[in-house]
Amino acid sequence: MPRVLDPSQIEAFADRDIPRIRLPDEAQVFARRAARLKHWSASGARGHGAAIADYLRLMAVVAEAQQIALAGLTVPPLADEAIARARTHGMPVAQAAGLERDPAWRAILMELCEAALRTPRLPAGVDAVCGRLRDSLAPQLEEHAEGVLTARTLDVAAAPFVMSALQVYWVRLASRLSGAEVSPLDVPGICPVCGTPPVASVVRVDRGSSGHRYLHCALCATEWHLVRVTCSQCLATQELTYHWIEGGSEAVRAEACASCRGYRKILYQEKDMAVEPVADDLASLALDLLMSAEGYHRASGNPLLWQSP
Repeated sequence: MPRVLDPSQIEAFADRDIPRIRLPDEAQVFARRAARLKHWSASGARGHGAAIADYLRLMAVVAEAQQIALAGLTVPPLADEAIARARTHGMPVAQAAGLERDPAWRAILMELCEAALRTPRLPAGVDAVCGRLRDSLAPQLEEHAEGVLTARTLDVAAAPFVMSALQVYWVRLASRLSGAEVSPLDVPGICPVCGTPPVASVVRVDRGSSGHRYLHCALCATEWHLVRVTCSQCLATQELTYHWIEGGSEAVRAEACASCRGYRKILYQEKDMAVEPVADDLASLALDLLMSAEGYHRASGNPLLWQSP
């Protein structure tokens, strides 16, 4: 009698020689995000109106500035000894919390603030936030960074800008690693490069990864494989349900777990090749409202829309 396989079984029987880690493409990572943010801002962000559309437009400007800053960023590579030690102990190779940062990230923050201030029709308060960051001393900015990286932010309004600068820094670190230097961790819910939780996951259709699901890091944009129909928070494989907004994009759904009552969004390239985890997650706030009404909590937030812990 024929047997119907679910996606996780299909994936398990498929070619096992797939890339387990996908390091960020530094030539396009923020440019793709900017293009997607522009797309959603122009289309009204799925019915959320002018306020969220203006914010998405601002974040598109920031993403474009991130791509420019990344192209000009030079930072010391990670030490071979540190990489080897992390692999030996099954730890992220560039753990975000506690890693000594090059001061270059603060210059990037200033560049992003300048780009934001040149944007017409700024959302309310952005000029004040950027002005406050520009006037901050180095110790204050480092304190902001530690607050963002450890999810105990000190300035909620400034957090998306601080995080955006840190993203540029960590994408550069991650993109200079090789696949041989990064291994999946025993705890699949955190990034193997920087230890940050994923913002969402994406089921890819590109050659070598087709049909496989990858979690996308909110900080360094590294992706790592997780079998489909598996909760990315508690790893349960039963009682997972998939939710979406009727009439909205078929490429964005919320994968919800009855065991931990958490959810993360999952994107499907087969439905829309242009999906980008950070941008599409940010633009689908209506789905977050739906999930909250259903009694589910986000497993982790969007790095460009800070939520206090």
